[in-house]
Amino acid sequence: MTCVGANCEVAVAKLECPECISLGIRGSWFHDQACFNKNWKTHKQVHKASAKAAPAPTTTSPSDSSSTVTPAAASSSSPQVLKEGQYIPHPNFAYTGTLRPVYPLSEKRAVPAHIPRPDHADDPEGESALEAEEGNREAMLMRRPARLYAAKEHTPEEIAGMREVCKLGRKILTIAAAAIRPGVTTDEIDAIVHAETLKRDCYPSPLNYRKFPKSVCTSVNEVICHGIPDGRPLEDGDIVNLDVSLYYKGFHGDLNATYPVGNCDAASLDLIATTKESLAKAIAACKPGLAFAEIGNIIESVVKPKGYSIVTRYTGHGINQLVRPSPLPYLLHYGHSKMPGFMREGNIFTIEPMINAGAASLTHWKDDWTAVTRDGKRSAQFEETILITATGAEILTDPKMPRHKKK
Repeated sequence: MTCVGANCEVAVAKLECPECISLGIRGSWFHDQACFNKNWKTHKQVHKASAKAAPAPTTTSPSDSSSTVTPAAASSSSPQVLKEGQYIPHPNFAYTGTLRPVYPLSEKRAVPAHIPRPDHADDPEGESALEAEEGNREAMLMRRPARLYAAKEHTPEEIAGMREVCKLGRKILTIAAAAIRPGVTTDEIDAIVHAETLKRDCYPSPLNYRKFPKSVCTSVNEVICHGIPDGRPLEDGDIVNLDVSLYYKGFHGDLNATYPVGNCDAASLDLIATTKESLAKAIAACKPGLAFAEIGNIIESVVKPKGYSIVTRYTGHGINQLVRPSPLPYLLHYGHSKMPGFMREGNIFTIEPMINAGAASLTHWKDDWTAVTRDGKRSAQFEETILITATGAEILTDPKMPRHKKK
């Protein structure tokens, strides 16, 4: 395949735009992640043009005709009751499960001028010029032999900064999770996260990142990740993931967890517990010299015997002064991958397995963010930010947890 990146001199492309695949647009190939990031601002116009020209959605995805999607008419056994002025957007869209977004979204929450902001905060498109700049530099690294792939080794000062922001992130997530109960809307949880973040002189990293409209991601039931907080009240028996990211003194912290809402069924509780266990065992193995690819093998060894599947589209990632500092490292959560590189002391990255009760395939809602299971079954996720130490790994986002030591 030929790379479609502007002024790209690399003939062979291996990465196809995932959003184009979801929309049924074929041929959008880039030679690597850095090239994709560099061209994102102009390339995404293809998605907008396709959305305007697209016919009414059918019950099957154009990129996977074998995958059945539940029609929008198939509603929950207890239909959502909307308040006056509320509505479900895109009523003819083929939602895959029973969940429906409830609009209108609340107004964008303000951040006081005295709080330091990442460079995406005020960009009209929510783009980070610093991320794009680093992506260009890392493009050369991606062409090297796999044995030479190396993620950033952070300085003691950078590690101290990451410890501080990650500790704050854990506090905010704990406070937000305490509000989870039937009847509370995800927008109300967003308000809590926003207020608690500002209270600590932090900026909520998701806000305006690539135009994300809220301060936290709230992913309910069949939503895999990147759910947008809205007016739907949580219901007894739901599960919900809260993904908290914040920016403090020049550094980003990132973590998430999935919680039951009220009285949850045994199957959902097992999905949550298995996902959490897979992350814990992956972290326990982390140490200098471990192949990044081994993370996926460990997670799969926990998940596969239960009959669950692992989302392959989204990965763990490096994190520091940038939300996603470069393609290195990116952590694949499934087994037998060709993920290059080995862990080194000073590496900082997230591990965040997304585990589905059904098939691994996914699709997206029309809001350009919400990723959902294609079969409408539930999904759970847990995430921690990890530092590789001389003796193992430290969970920066959970200071109370003991540091894992290599044997």
